[in-house]
Amino acid sequence: MAKEFNTIDDFDIEDKTVLVRIDVNSPVDPGSGIILDDTRLKLHAQTIKELSNKGAKVVLLAHQSRPGKKDFTTLEQHAEALSDILNLRVKYIDSLFSASAKEAIKSLKPHEILLLENVRFFSEETLSRTPLEQSKTILVRELSPLIDYYINDAFAAAHRSQASLVGFTVNTPSAAGRVMEKELTVIQNALDNVEHPCVFLLGGMKPDDSIDVMENVLSNGTADSILTTGIVGNIVLWASGADIGEVNRNFIASRGYESMVDKAKDLIERFGDKVKYPIDVACEIDGERVDIDYTEIPNEAIFDIGVKTINYYAKEIRDAKAIFANGPAGVFEDPKFAMGTEDLINAIAKSEGFSLIGGGHIAAATAGLGLEDQMSHLSSGGGACISMLASKDLAAVEALKNSKN
Repeated sequence: MAKEFNTIDDFDIEDKTVLVRIDVNSPVDPGSGIILDDTRLKLHAQTIKELSNKGAKVVLLAHQSRPGKKDFTTLEQHAEALSDILNLRVKYIDSLFSASAKEAIKSLKPHEILLLENVRFFSEETLSRTPLEQSKTILVRELSPLIDYYINDAFAAAHRSQASLVGFTVNTPSAAGRVMEKELTVIQNALDNVEHPCVFLLGGMKPDDSIDVMENVLSNGTADSILTTGIVGNIVLWASGADIGEVNRNFIASRGYESMVDKAKDLIERFGDKVKYPIDVACEIDGERVDIDYTEIPNEAIFDIGVKTINYYAKEIRDAKAIFANGPAGVFEDPKFAMGTEDLINAIAKSEGFSLIGGGHIAAATAGLGLEDQMSHLSSGGGACISMLASKDLAAVEALKNSKN
């Protein structure tokens, strides 16, 4: 895959102005506004440091959250945190293409680093359009004349077709940064050279993505079994004919996922017992966790998989030579219902097979347990990773390929 797009190695960047799109979107304390986790900042430090060391004038473009959310804020604090991580000064300017921002870019010297303002302060950034359309946005038109190269290192946002992710690739020589390059290479290589038995553990709150992954990896023979948890597990349970209770059916319907039940039913019919679902679930009754057999689910919200399911799934994981995991097993933020997520992550960590952890909540839970080093690969991007597992094109990667062509 790496040959399909340029990398940093393909350009002589000394004394050149390089615009780098990174993804440092971080959890922020709602009260103090302080960044709670600097994992993504540390991740991109390698690319930034390499460019600076090679004598580039580095301009960083990034986002934090989105309009309307409490953690939608400036990137001033991100610049300070990056400065500490890199042990280099990262300048910051609170605008994107104002006269002062342009002047700051023009006056950069080799090795210097400048972080522009949160790109989502620019209203057009949140619109999804083709690269050609995005190349005509004011953001791209104003910044393009000031840069020699564009580098996209934001794998976690690679499934989005937004201005800062695809627009610059139309008219500026473009390449993948080190994070982007590693993610694409490792994930694609894992899918192309999968060892069997191969298990997919799919949970979380976005069942449409997971059902697409199930369809893809079962149809092409990648997966030997799919272990479902979270809302995905509840949907597959419902599709199997189990009574999951009105409250859980209503929750699935309220999220617009009722159509997934028929898709899951079709997968069960086509692939039989390769599609596994919980044999017991955990509900909250009188403030306590209660594990209940799937044949006796009361009209109570399901918050986790049950202990029998955990043991059953853990054995499948132990016997696997390849494990792909995406999405937590339950509401792991509540200690009462963290057991499914934590025990399965522990089982993956102890497994001797290749393990790939998707980004998002399951990556956060893995890091919270201090087990990230026990995994073969911990992806930085939940949405982008699951799109690759479902064999969907990533807009930003296609834009890089087209730029090379």
